[in-house]
Amino acid sequence: MVVGDISTGTEVLVIGAGPGGYVAAIRAAQRGLDTTLVERDAYGGTCLNHGCIPSKAYITASSLAHEAGSAEEMGIHADPAVDMSQMRSWKDDVVGRLTGGVEKLCKANGVNLIEGTARFKDDSSVRIEHGGEGQGSETVEFERCIVATGSRPVQIPGFEFADDPVWSSRDALAAESVPDELLVVGAGYIGMELSTAFAKLGADVTVVEMLEDVLPGYEDDVSNVVRKRAEELGIEFHFGEGASGWSPDGDDVVVETETEDGETSSYRADKVLVAVGRSPVTDTVDAENAGLETDEKGFFETDDRMRTSVDHIYAVGDVVADSPMLAHVGSKEGIVAAEHAAGEPAAYDAQAVPAAVFTDPEIGTVGMTESEAEEAGFTPAVGQMPFNASGRAMTTGHTEGFVRVVADEDSGFVLGGQIVGPEASELVAELALAVEMGATLEDVAGTVHTHPTLAEAVMEAAENARGEAIHTLNR
Repeated sequence: MVVGDISTGTEVLVIGAGPGGYVAAIRAAQRGLDTTLVERDAYGGTCLNHGCIPSKAYITASSLAHEAGSAEEMGIHADPAVDMSQMRSWKDDVVGRLTGGVEKLCKANGVNLIEGTARFKDDSSVRIEHGGEGQGSETVEFERCIVATGSRPVQIPGFEFADDPVWSSRDALAAESVPDELLVVGAGYIGMELSTAFAKLGADVTVVEMLEDVLPGYEDDVSNVVRKRAEELGIEFHFGEGASGWSPDGDDVVVETETEDGETSSYRADKVLVAVGRSPVTDTVDAENAGLETDEKGFFETDDRMRTSVDHIYAVGDVVADSPMLAHVGSKEGIVAAEHAAGEPAAYDAQAVPAAVFTDPEIGTVGMTESEAEEAGFTPAVGQMPFNASGRAMTTGHTEGFVRVVADEDSGFVLGGQIVGPEASELVAELALAVEMGATLEDVAGTVHTHPTLAEAVMEAAENARGEAIHTLNR
């Protein structure tokens, strides 16, 4: 213990106040456990402060501006001007209300909050270093601990986020102005979401991607819809190229790229956004002092109770190996860890985890694809409903994409679904519920849906899979 340390104890210590951590802390407190939550940056973690919420705020605002300026077909003639400073202020207000709400919820549930960086001293105590000179530190002894320290953007060699023209996703969401020319490295979901938003705000966007298409991991007919729309927005793609370096050129930068065959190209831009993935933040907690091991990429291995190799220390969210980096996954894992820490028989079941990409149009997926169902031994029954046959989609002016439902032909159980189109992030919840509840195609098709809504497309896709579609030709 250093001079000035104080020492306290708690039944459950949660490290990190993102969607995994603060949810775990609240649930642990709700179960009657004395709970302490320590956060070194800001309540709400990356999701609320630098990821999901601010990016969706900008995506919504940029789409509103773009649609207002491109609705002549509806008889609307407008030339909207974007005040980036005011838009940023609005976004910050949204973030502030949510993060403030997290702090209030924690306090209202009796969670003890500490600001600082927690590092394991051993497997039953941490030292918390408070920020700022003279702020001191304290030691907290714990009976059980939940690590929820989240993730950070991955850097690539030669592109340091500390350099002014190089943006991480966090930098892009804090931008004070829209660059005239933006070069994006990476066409995954973060790169595509931000590329689309900045293109709608008026930037000339170029994307370089080492792979041969956008959104790796999604089926071709899904990603093709998004790429086609991005190209209509003016986004220029260069596939099979990796960014190898950049150099200043006046007020601009020149980014060099290279193919696997050694062919080089160069692109001029004002800013460079590197969006090639995220890595777990496990190097800040001195995990080895607690006997915790990480894999070669820095993740913790856990069991279905979210326990690490040290039984009374749990890990949730982006630091967990073989778990998607999704806020809702982190929250669910946090609840499981907290309830198990409280002595309940909680376990995590990942059979129906929906995922969404907030591109234009959106993507929503859950469960199995057709090929995954075949590989799992099912005989898949697949039904599809295009949005260009949906009355509600026509009235919104967004008819790109489709709803696809995948089921087991023998039993009719819904195994999964893929949606690309308007409000896909919302619509996928219906399919997620169907998978989780063991619903059949008959259940979905027989459920009366409100007309006219986009959700009718889910019902129609289920009917299509049964060969009983009314508004489309059966497959």
